[in-house]
Amino acid sequence: MRLHVDQRHERVLELVRERGSLRVAELASELGVSAVTLRRDVEALAAQGRVQRLHGAVVWPGGQASEVPVQAPATEGAVIGMIVPTTNFIFADIVRGARETVEAQGGRLVLGMSGYVDTEDPVQAEHLLAGGAEGLLIAPSWFGGVPADGQEKWLLECSVPAVLVERTAPAGNPAAGLDRVRTDRAHGAAVAVGHFAKLGHRAVAAVLQEGPHAAQITAGYLAAVESLGLTPVPGSPAVRGHGEYDETVQYLVDAVEKRGVTAALVHSDEDAIVLVPRLQERGINVPADLALIAYDDEVAGLSDVPLTAVAPPKRAVGELAAKLLLQRLAERASGRTPTPRQHLELLPELRVRASCGAGKVSTNRS
Repeated sequence: MRLHVDQRHERVLELVRERGSLRVAELASELGVSAVTLRRDVEALAAQGRVQRLHGAVVWPGGQASEVPVQAPATEGAVIGMIVPTTNFIFADIVRGARETVEAQGGRLVLGMSGYVDTEDPVQAEHLLAGGAEGLLIAPSWFGGVPADGQEKWLLECSVPAVLVERTAPAGNPAAGLDRVRTDRAHGAAVAVGHFAKLGHRAVAAVLQEGPHAAQITAGYLAAVESLGLTPVPGSPAVRGHGEYDETVQYLVDAVEKRGVTAALVHSDEDAIVLVPRLQERGINVPADLALIAYDDEVAGLSDVPLTAVAPPKRAVGELAAKLLLQRLAERASGRTPTPRQHLELLPELRVRASCGAGKVSTNRS
């Protein structure tokens, strides 16, 4: 029979008094409750001064750290909530990296999905917290990748530690004070443009899918064009909605035929795969007439013309975000002064394949 909370508290006190110290996980197992429930009981008793919580264990008041038989990590058994807009695209590997990291510490990752609906983020968070989540990894459905019109308010009012994943907040926004881990997409765009420049291309266009990452990729593209002294291409980067393929193809055709463009950065690689045969139908061959580099490298290597692609470190983003959140939980559990908040940016890599061409760039179209 399940014990009432008061009865459970008395049983915890009885066991700890008898044995001097016990691991939280052991207590939870003995009482037949979840680690989350037991941890709440211990926190309540500790707040009353009736027990001490130390290194993942419960100690009778006045006990020493040396009396704890096995020192378990403070985050052992932690339940971590993670909210992502989708498990497609980059988020599949990000979630995988976070899950493996949490499970390696004896914890459990619980997933919430927003479907790119910003009002769903707080709903999912409330559900996860009610289920026992002690911290949140969150990729909010902020359309531009940054909060607008108070979208961050619910997150700042959250009662548990939170780490932003692949999202940011501008200086001055309260959410800028949150921990965050993301890919430096501006760097990735600059690397792509730099690779084109090394191959001899002087006029490089960019076509980007609108969404959370367009602003970063735009910044990197423009900075690289300027710093490398390349020819500015009117209208680049062209940011378009998903599925606007006819407009995108026409833009690239005009760029090649009228503006001397010989290379293009395309986000995402799914869009690039769609564009290649459409460009060929218009007489533009990839890479002979137009070298392409895709952005994301989800399926770029599977294209008929294997696409050179900028590859974000997806799994590493999930791993580091989870480690940072677990660190925050450990600091809270131990009562240590938290270390400074962190903004971590990971650099993507360029994976070279056939679509970018090689050697000297021809100025004549075949």
